[in-house]
Amino acid sequence: MLDTKRHQGHDAALIATVTVVVAALSILPMFRLGMEIIAPQGRFSTTALQSALSSSATWVATWHSLQVGIGGTLLAVILGTAVALLISLTDIRFRSAFVLLFVAPLLIAPQVTALAWLQLFGPASPFLKLIGLAPPLGSRNPLYSTGGIILLLGVQYGPLVFLIVRAGLRKLPRELVEAGLSSGAGKWTVLTTIILPLMTPSIIGATALAFVSCVGNFGIPAFLGIPANYLVLPTLIYQRLAGAGPSVLSEVAVLSMLIGIIAMAGIFAQDYAARRRDYRIVSTSLPAQPFALGRWQIAVEAGLALLILLVLVLPLVGLLLTALVPAYGVPLNWQTATLANFKFILTEHGAASRAFGNSIGLSLAAAAFAVVLAVPLGYLITWRERWWTKFLNLSAELPYALPGVVLAIASLLLFLKPVPVIGLHIYNTIWIILYAYLARFLVLALRPTISGLHQIDRALEEAAQVAGAGLMRRMRTIIFPLVAPATLAGGVLIFMTAFSELTVSALLWASGSETIGVVIFSFEQGGDSSYAAAISVLVVAVTFLLMLSTNLFARHLPSGVLPWRD
Repeated sequence: MLDTKRHQGHDAALIATVTVVVAALSILPMFRLGMEIIAPQGRFSTTALQSALSSSATWVATWHSLQVGIGGTLLAVILGTAVALLISLTDIRFRSAFVLLFVAPLLIAPQVTALAWLQLFGPASPFLKLIGLAPPLGSRNPLYSTGGIILLLGVQYGPLVFLIVRAGLRKLPRELVEAGLSSGAGKWTVLTTIILPLMTPSIIGATALAFVSCVGNFGIPAFLGIPANYLVLPTLIYQRLAGAGPSVLSEVAVLSMLIGIIAMAGIFAQDYAARRRDYRIVSTSLPAQPFALGRWQIAVEAGLALLILLVLVLPLVGLLLTALVPAYGVPLNWQTATLANFKFILTEHGAASRAFGNSIGLSLAAAAFAVVLAVPLGYLITWRERWWTKFLNLSAELPYALPGVVLAIASLLLFLKPVPVIGLHIYNTIWIILYAYLARFLVLALRPTISGLHQIDRALEEAAQVAGAGLMRRMRTIIFPLVAPATLAGGVLIFMTAFSELTVSALLWASGSETIGVVIFSFEQGGDSSYAAAISVLVVAVTFLLMLSTNLFARHLPSGVLPWRD
């Protein structure tokens, strides 16, 4: 009896701890944000609301956010869906290599993507100088425009659409495709009348996620929009905070609310579109037999290779060449090539070297925390289904579902003053960035953990429970060892995402707590593109190294945990 009560007490304590942590990371900052909008500094007032909404700059930035959000989403959906159909439904060769290389831009930080493209097409581009196509110095970079931002957002989030649509294509019933072909329908007819209608839910879901990502993106509009005075809501918030500091927190809270409303409108639109028709499949089977391309195979493979060359290889080559030139506008040759930029950022520039240490520490801490919390949280959501576990799941996903700038403002408001009772003060320290990372990236470890738990037979855990093992012991000896590969893969994803993150840290950093993303942004804003390129090259190298190294244990992971693995 005593053992039973002790086990029940341990179970209740674990559930309470997980619930409190999720609430502190998700519900508390969003509640604080809402309170600041309706009651700034604890007093009901509409002053901040009126000030923000009466400003013409607010509505111009809102219109710009909608422009690039919709434009980037359309390009991402067209690009991602087309590539997913080609790779999933045809007999192209080198499929794994195409998947790895096409997904790579999604895992490279948006500001690194923007910098790479800027260095490829700018008037000082070492690459264009090498081939004799560089425009005169002082010429306007064509990417400093609405079209440039839309283009890079489409390139950045096309792989996101690709992954979601491809996951849907894996479940496509083989018998429906074969029935269409055997009845005399051509491949194009089968595609348009069977495959695409069945993929509608996946495409709609991918569209919503791409729209939320485009609207909340800070790195690309900051690098391409600020120089052209083309502001979207995230960059407007950044400029307001950089110019006036905490005095405008109430006003920028309203602006972050606008971003959240736009993002949630996209999600609700997706839900409405998905509910209009019934897309359920009543049977499952093996994946559909790939369509034979025949004489078009080499042409299609060449087209995909050209796409990889344009969206990944050439921008990264431009980035590397910029990192090797000694100064802006200097042509690259054997006499001018230098590694001095790498030496400077690694050994001579205090903020840059400090940023590497800060980013590594923050990424490791966020990954470790998420791995530890994701297992009991995933267990509760998957194997302890109650009415409150669904709410717990939604709460854990909220900070990642909303644009990062919303979480950053909420974190600033929450910790602007010392925490009551305990007197904890983390404002303007590295710890506030860590808090935001813990909240934002938890879901990246939670989703693989839930997928892993769904694929595990619960018999072992139930047998241990019958034998008298408490939840803590079952968690430590059975559940975590079984789900560890998937959870650790989520931890790797968190490290890769947080390592060069900018959207959150751009609003939360202070002197001494610089991150790699902030330093890259600061170098580029200061005109030191070669230094920014050198750091970016190292970031890309770390990203690819982690992608390739995790492939070594990919066979132990549930399908789909590693997005770059076929």
